[in-house]
Amino acid sequence: MSNKILILFAHPRFESSANNSLLVKHIPDLPEITFHDLYERYPDFNIDIEYEKKLLSDHQIIVWHHPFYWYSAPPILKQWIDLVLEFGWAYGPGGDALDGKIIFHCLTVGGPQSAYNREGYNRFTLMELLSPFYQTAYLCKMVWLPPFTMHGTHRISTEEKIRTAQYYGTLLGMMVRGEFSVNEIKKFTYMNEWIISVTAKISAS
Repeated sequence: MSNKILILFAHPRFESSANNSLLVKHIPDLPEITFHDLYERYPDFNIDIEYEKKLLSDHQIIVWHHPFYWYSAPPILKQWIDLVLEFGWAYGPGGDALDGKIIFHCLTVGGPQSAYNREGYNRFTLMELLSPFYQTAYLCKMVWLPPFTMHGTHRISTEEKIRTAQYYGTLLGMMVRGEFSVNEIKKFTYMNEWIISVTAKISAS
């Protein structure tokens, strides 16, 4: 049985983002994957709450795909969370609509991975900075997985960016086909680490 994936994409300047364009280009063209550009659909931020709820209900895996702006997400994603994840539907008494659904981030991050630790430039790990999203998922009874991340977007080579985008495409394809273990993925800090380890084992076999 295949999984349906909803990619909630939020980038206010997507047309000028080479990194996110590359990631999006490598999203598999599969009927099970819905690419949903929030800024394109809601340029006025007037979010259709019932439509968004229907999308969530129809998919098993949710991806928050966005640049990591000021240790958070672009404003439309916060607007989406505030409006769509309603009390009594997503959380609270009777709020079981998202129970058991899988959710994770796909992020582009300007700083290198080494900058995200207690001794690093940003003083916190990426997972610590994502804590409000983690708690949101927890409150909605969702299964939170570590982020897939393109770190150091201002510094890494084009070849490394392409390789990361290819891993993103491979990851999404495997998740559609159900070729993953939640418990195994949770052993890793980044989704990248899991997909790299899995593909290395496949290549070696």
